[in-house]
Amino acid sequence: MSQLRPYGVEALPRPPVDVPGVPVACRNVLVERDRCEWTVTDGGDPAELIETFLAGHGIDLSDVARPARHDPYGACGAAVFVSAAAGAVMAGGAPGAPTPVPALPDVAVVVYGHDPHAAAAARTPTVPSRWRLGDWRESWTPRRHADAVQAVRAAIGRGDVYQVNVVGHAAADYRGDPGPVLSRLAALPGARYGGTLRGDGWAVGCASPETLIELRAARLLTRPIKGTRPATAAGRRDLLASAKERAEHIMIVDLERNDLARVARTGSVRVDELFAVRRWCDLWQAESTVSAQPADGLGLADLLRALCPGGSVTGAPKLAALDHIGALEPVGRGASMGALGWVAPGHVDLGLTIRTAAADADRLHVWAGGGITIDSDPAAEVAEAAAKAAPVRALLAAG
Repeated sequence: MSQLRPYGVEALPRPPVDVPGVPVACRNVLVERDRCEWTVTDGGDPAELIETFLAGHGIDLSDVARPARHDPYGACGAAVFVSAAAGAVMAGGAPGAPTPVPALPDVAVVVYGHDPHAAAAARTPTVPSRWRLGDWRESWTPRRHADAVQAVRAAIGRGDVYQVNVVGHAAADYRGDPGPVLSRLAALPGARYGGTLRGDGWAVGCASPETLIELRAARLLTRPIKGTRPATAAGRRDLLASAKERAEHIMIVDLERNDLARVARTGSVRVDELFAVRRWCDLWQAESTVSAQPADGLGLADLLRALCPGGSVTGAPKLAALDHIGALEPVGRGASMGALGWVAPGHVDLGLTIRTAAADADRLHVWAGGGITIDSDPAAEVAEAAAKAAPVRALLAAG
């Protein structure tokens, strides 16, 4: 079995830890204790490797139904990042097209502990670098995007799938430090999972509103988002009245119910909220909440295998949708459509990495897309993807 690759900890001053879901009270006193990274070419089971690595640092998530044991001298918690490709591997599917960000690992786990001296180091003044972002270059044209939508509609007509999420990518050259720019994404309205994670030669910034999986009070929660309209009074009315958007949404809610049922106590899965309209930036989006009681003995590895990649960014059936995604999308999903968040003893809170950007040594990358059903209009789907990407692009371009 392949091994996760450990990385040393720098002794230099660091900014406050702003991983999505990190406890606010801990941000200024956290220091990195250890980290590991994995790529799909390493082979092996990434879900099992994540659980094992965390357990080695005292974060035991081998049975999330059991009350957690907290070691006051142990790790506070850990950041966990899972790419869409790693999620596909966990689900038993193909990882898709090659990533446009090869410096970015497919799994990153960073363990943090408390250091009372870290707060002073975090306040060390830094000189901001001059920031310049070049023009965005799309991985496909609007015509190719529209053709992909038509291909999905044809596949639905043949009975291959019910719904497939189609995602596009764009990249732009930059000069300067991308870290502070990516950190801005957390300030976007509705960014429940706003924050960043950095590594050697890469960084991820997230403004996601969507919960992939949360463990709270011994109950599992997922909050799929499907259905988008402009954040106007007319847009809200249109979203609530749209039979197409509601049907698309309910397909994914059913998929998430089935995913949770694989790891839940029998009879405990329920839909707590259905098609609630909430705002992200200048868009209305429809969100539901599905919850379940974890089965006895459920570990983080099995939980990741059941939920990754998120149903709202794959489609249904999930494995068949992944096959179509791999055939249609010209580049891989990289940092997007995966998972990013915080775990600790008895606690899991991972957001789905929509509205997410990544940086390598010289380029910024963004992704956006949407779910395609038999009633999808290709031009409208292309416009919706652009509307989702626009706030992220605008914030990244600001000097």
